[in-house]
Amino acid sequence: DVTEIEEKEAQAKQEEQIMKEQELSNLLHEKRYLKALGLAISLDRPHTVLMVVKAILKETDGRKHLEENIVRLRKDQKEAVLAFSVTWNTNSRNCHEAQAVVEVLLKHEAPDSLLQYSGIKSAVESLLPYT
Repeated sequence: DVTEIEEKEAQAKQEEQIMKEQELSNLLHEKRYLKALGLAISLDRPHTVLMVVKAILKETDGRKHLEENIVRLRKDQKEAVLAFSVTWNTNSRNCHEAQAVVEVLLKHEAPDSLLQYSGIKSAVESLLPYT
């Protein structure tokens, strides 16, 4: 019977999730946006990533700070942010943040590099009608 072991593993995962949520909250409070973006992406939380992007844009020189933070993300994180932006772009309340992210990616990624992103074709097709 492995029920007890599975319960302990589930509890450990839940505790780890709670710890990451708390860390994310602390990072946002401390305005450590790059780490907050990375953690929110790793937790696969598009809404939280959106909240981080909105917080960055509210800062003085927000566009510049957003650019600095997105450029420093890893390729897989940029792919995730692009995928999240496709969804945000369909909602008029979040389209400005989505467009800011897309703008940064288009400005700082070479076309050949963008073509290497997984799902880039569907992302572009989904962005076009709302852009």
